[in-house]
Amino acid sequence: MKLYTRTGDEGQTSVKGGRVRKDDSRVEAYGTIDELNCFVGQAAAVAAATGQLDGLVAELLEIQQELFDCGSDLAFRDPKGRELKLTEEASVRLEGWIDAHTAAAPPITRFILPGGSEASALLHVCRTVGRRAERRAVTLSAEVEVPAPVMMYLNRLSDYFFAAARAANAKLGVEDTAYIRSADVFRASES
Repeated sequence: MKLYTRTGDEGQTSVKGGRVRKDDSRVEAYGTIDELNCFVGQAAAVAAATGQLDGLVAELLEIQQELFDCGSDLAFRDPKGRELKLTEEASVRLEGWIDAHTAAAPPITRFILPGGSEASALLHVCRTVGRRAERRAVTLSAEVEVPAPVMMYLNRLSDYFFAAARAANAKLGVEDTAYIRSADVFRASES
């Protein structure tokens, strides 16, 4: 099998149901999700190398599968009547992981700078690329209907990466670096 097809030499690419320009909003959205998936893979590899973050690695591998589902669901030129891969259950699971990672990290009162351990730094890269993927999906949603589970998942994902980055630092014994000019902006939620 050859990897090149020559069908995109004039700036067009195939989506499920037709062809579009390579700079189409749909291609931008699922392309950014693909970019995020690469960074998640890198973060998983670095986390695995620590030998201390096996639970995180398992979560990241599941997220990679779900990101592929997101991209697949966005690749339909017309998703109406199609069976989509991502469900709201994925976002509910993310919320559980967010809560667990938040509980595993010290309380936070100020903004923090991305970094600390290498695993944490990469999770912060995932957070920012995830936010960009979400923005691309929002742009696409102004043109066509974007499946609600995809929008919900992308919105939760950056919160997951933030919480996971802080938990990774805590597990590895590395302190978060506070933004020194930050006021106390985070307060404990009232029960």
